[in-house]
Amino acid sequence: MNYFKKILQFARPYRRYGFLNIFFNILYALFSALSFAALIPMLDVLFKPQEKVLVEPVYEGFAKSKDYLQDYINYRITAYAGDEEMKALVLVIGLVLVLFLLKNAFNYLAMYFITFLRNGVLKDIRNKMYRKIMDLPISYFSEKRKGDVIARITSDVLEIQHSFLSILELIVREPLTIFFTILVMFGISTKLTIFVFVFIPVAGMIISRIGKSLKKKSDRVQREQGEFLSIVEETLGGLRVIKAFNSESRFYQTFKNSTTRFFHFSNSLLNRQNLASPTGEFLGILVIGILLWFGGKMVLVDKTLDASSFIAYMGLAYNILTPAKAISKASYGVKKGNAAAERVLEILESENPITDIDGAEDKTDFNSGIELKEVGFKYEDDYILKNFNLKVDKGKTVALVGQSGSGKSTVANLVTRFYDVNKGEILIDGTNIKHITKKSLRGLMGLVTQDSILFNDSVKNNIALGKENATMDEIVEAAKVANAHDFITELPNGYDTNIGDSGNKLSGGQKQRLSIARAVLKNPPIMILDEATSALDTESERLVQDALEKMMQNRTSIVIAHRLSTIQNANSIVVMSKGEIVEQGTHEELMKSAKSYKKLVEMQSFAS
Repeated sequence: MNYFKKILQFARPYRRYGFLNIFFNILYALFSALSFAALIPMLDVLFKPQEKVLVEPVYEGFAKSKDYLQDYINYRITAYAGDEEMKALVLVIGLVLVLFLLKNAFNYLAMYFITFLRNGVLKDIRNKMYRKIMDLPISYFSEKRKGDVIARITSDVLEIQHSFLSILELIVREPLTIFFTILVMFGISTKLTIFVFVFIPVAGMIISRIGKSLKKKSDRVQREQGEFLSIVEETLGGLRVIKAFNSESRFYQTFKNSTTRFFHFSNSLLNRQNLASPTGEFLGILVIGILLWFGGKMVLVDKTLDASSFIAYMGLAYNILTPAKAISKASYGVKKGNAAAERVLEILESENPITDIDGAEDKTDFNSGIELKEVGFKYEDDYILKNFNLKVDKGKTVALVGQSGSGKSTVANLVTRFYDVNKGEILIDGTNIKHITKKSLRGLMGLVTQDSILFNDSVKNNIALGKENATMDEIVEAAKVANAHDFITELPNGYDTNIGDSGNKLSGGQKQRLSIARAVLKNPPIMILDEATSALDTESERLVQDALEKMMQNRTSIVIAHRLSTIQNANSIVVMSKGEIVEQGTHEELMKSAKSYKKLVEMQSFAS
């Protein structure tokens, strides 16, 4: 029940709908019992026309309240209808119809109000999950498959709505329906009702045994769903490579294996779940059958119960079956919902190691420079950076070069605080970045990566991502600086053209220039360029490099370079190897020293 309590916290903003649901469920339960009890006078009119009550009965205490109520209704019917049996029958039928109408009206109103609560909780859980996903560090998602996260925010949350939140409908209505029905049943025959209670615990024990393994089975189903959603997500992301290498059959087989496992797990879960209804139905009918035998004996042999009361009693007994079945089904739902809630709460309750400390500074200016002091960092066991020291003065451009895996991109991840250092510290204007709020820190920086991260939206909205309420003039000006304005105006709808998923309607160079325009519009004092031209052809590289040089004017820049020809004008070039600086200086100085940098330049010159 711990998971249920945690999920129930989300219902607090909608508690007024819960109270209204409870109110109408109480009325529904009451009228559900009364509607069957009202059958007694109707049956009396049909089968006992000679037993009319002509004198208003006198109330003689609680013990005889059942006889008093029955006689009083009979008296009122007789007073209204006199000797006209059909008139009496129409009146009683009208009473039964009104009671059933009210019962169903209250049921609808109860369902109407609980809908707002259920869907409100669903909305709030998804909103909180999405906010948490946005807040969690990048490292969290390097360990999780994206499809599994998608499964949690879609199907798992939906499972919570179907299982846990359906209990909110049953928690008042069904127990109260049973309670009021049993009260009326006791009123009709105490002996018969006590007899019923002998069998209900036995039926309950049998049903509960069926549901014990549901949580485990449900957990397997949900995990496998996350697995095949991950395969779909990876397939859509890498479709070009899959087709180029004729790997369609391999990926299809992987997906097919996952859906086959899902098929078997789902069959096992649903068959166990489906066993609840027929088992409950049979046990219920078994109880009804025993009641018919025992009650029939009371009517026919013992003469302690009249026939009309017994028929109404049987209707009431059957009236217990529906809520009892609903409660047993809901108990299965809780077990299924437990697995879904566990997966949802795993994300919601994940600790974020990269948080703002109390009293963190909102930094809006940049005055002197960036400094990395004795920085050590590891993703897992081995250190990527060791005792790393680097100083970037304001207005200067520092380029990081070296072989793949030397730690260049790691520096960019640490400066932007996508990850936190394990040792040492990173300072901006002498202040440790851990003492600066993440939002204001990243507000000082613009980032252009090797992979142009664009979104399925218009050109205008992609450029304006870094600046809310940017004017059209500002967007156009940023596009001009990024050498993007000309190709944008040639698109079908200009700046309003949708660029497709990940910007796939554009070429590599065009996508990169949009990324640069986005950074230009943000107009940050610090620019971080992570191999921004490495994936481009020569013509695109020239346009992008020209855009980058215009953008870096009067800015502090950290450039991670793959093509060394693009960073020859940097104020300082830092050559890295295995997480350490092996040499540092200007292009001319490093070429004269004839060490690592010169070898890298010569290798690229030879390769080109």
